[in-house]
Amino acid sequence: MKILILPASLRKDSLNRRLGTLIRHELEARGAKATLADFHDYAMPLYDGDLEQSSGLPDGAKKLAADLRAHDALVLVSPEYNYSIPGVLKNAIDWVSRERPTNAWKERPILLCSASPAGPGGIRGLWQLRIPLEGNFAHVHSPMFALSQAHEAFADDGSLRDEKLHKMLRDMLGGFIAYASALNG
Repeated sequence: MKILILPASLRKDSLNRRLGTLIRHELEARGAKATLADFHDYAMPLYDGDLEQSSGLPDGAKKLAADLRAHDALVLVSPEYNYSIPGVLKNAIDWVSRERPTNAWKERPILLCSASPAGPGGIRGLWQLRIPLEGNFAHVHSPMFALSQAHEAFADDGSLRDEKLHKMLRDMLGGFIAYASALNG
């Protein structure tokens, strides 16, 4: 199984990138081929219908759609911005949804994860993120992983200091692999 991991933060040292790196390690330990993407590789202008009509999809949106299609599933690791979705991620969802004849979100198995220094761990943003993805007919996995106090959660080796929490993440990733495998049938 090929899984794309997309940390939806532009910050080089973001907590969500650290979580994405840990997720890649855990997925590979379960036999999946995991690719950790960099959101900078999908640069695109703000969605504008006139721009779409005159120029089509920007290269960043085409690359993201192609990368989604080249993988069997997606793990989105998203920060929470003001109780919601980062603008760059919502913009990417909007552009990719414009691909025709079908957009790359459709029937894509997706696991949502977040890391935040705040107590809720980004879960409020993940609930908001489900809406446009499910509206584009993605298969968003029911469990979500929100890492609270993330600025203190990682050990020096990149693992989680709390072994129970780390086990919960490993179990969730195992369940997601099974879910995505069943959908890809």
